[in-house]
Amino acid sequence: MTAPLASLDVLEPEAIRRSVDDALADFLTEKDRAATQPHLPYLSGLVRDFLSGGKRIRPLLCVTGWQAVGGVENAGPVFRVAACLEMFHAFALIHDDVMDLSDTRRGRPTVHRTLAAQHASCRSPDEVEWFGMSAAVLLGDLALTWSDELLHWAGLEPAQLAAVLPLVSQMRTELMLGQYLDLHATGGLTDDVEATLNVYRYKTAKYTIERPLHVGAAIAGAGPEAMAAFTAYALPLGEAFQLRDDLLGVYGDPLVTGKSRLDDLRAGKNTTLTALALRAADKRQDATLRRLLGDPLLDEEGAGVVRGIFEAVHARETVERMIDDRQQQALGALDDAPFTADAVGALKRIARMATARNS
Repeated sequence: MTAPLASLDVLEPEAIRRSVDDALADFLTEKDRAATQPHLPYLSGLVRDFLSGGKRIRPLLCVTGWQAVGGVENAGPVFRVAACLEMFHAFALIHDDVMDLSDTRRGRPTVHRTLAAQHASCRSPDEVEWFGMSAAVLLGDLALTWSDELLHWAGLEPAQLAAVLPLVSQMRTELMLGQYLDLHATGGLTDDVEATLNVYRYKTAKYTIERPLHVGAAIAGAGPEAMAAFTAYALPLGEAFQLRDDLLGVYGDPLVTGKSRLDDLRAGKNTTLTALALRAADKRQDATLRRLLGDPLLDEEGAGVVRGIFEAVHARETVERMIDDRQQQALGALDDAPFTADAVGALKRIARMATARNS
């Protein structure tokens, strides 16, 4: 077993990421060592490969939340809880790619595409896609199960575990609700901006920012005042994070983002960007958007037309302004927050990273 850092004197993101990665690697190595079924190492290898990418935003926030309210000693259990959040995120992304029928993730084939390709030689063409999708759902379920194991074997004290479990359950419920709302809205274009932001609050703001901070803080015994301050920071930042993601999904460089910039347009995703465009469009622009958005055969030429309308009605400009406004709200929430000075500095850096990123 890799020995995790016993304590953290400074919030160093790379040190946190390395310790979380070590916790994940140790867990999967132990799974391989104890496996009595020959297929399990193959499946754990797929999970390991999938986990090799990613920014580790949720683990970073979890550890930052812990240290923000005074956590300094015995960091090992915190890293393992943070690893549990990353394992859960693997589950969520694998299933998300199945629902979105995505071909790439982080510049590589998605799990369902990888599984289909690896078993194409022993199955009929009609069965290959079915197998890839079905096996990916099961692999995601396995990652969900393993996230539970990581949490319960993290080494938390009984009082700490009792404080964390309700938060993890809330996080999972909120994500599933957000995913359902997103799925329900996809393909039914709307100019209801508030409805799109409601999806973001559950699918991203709470899941990606608020609950990881709350989980880490709960391990350190945080009270209601600190939890409220985390929420005041997290919700606007989470919305800004998703708004940036929407722009990257349409305007980003696939070589940098690792994803196609046609997927969201072809799916007819109900983003704030599209809602703003529909709200401001004239009749001709509205008809064009409704004809092109959601077309599974949309090509770059058609996407260029859509982007041109987004620009003409200032939808992209408005989203950029919304991102800036929410970033300032998040930063302002730190002014009187009962957090350590190092943690405030780290949270400010995270806010800037989350909203100015290009992938």
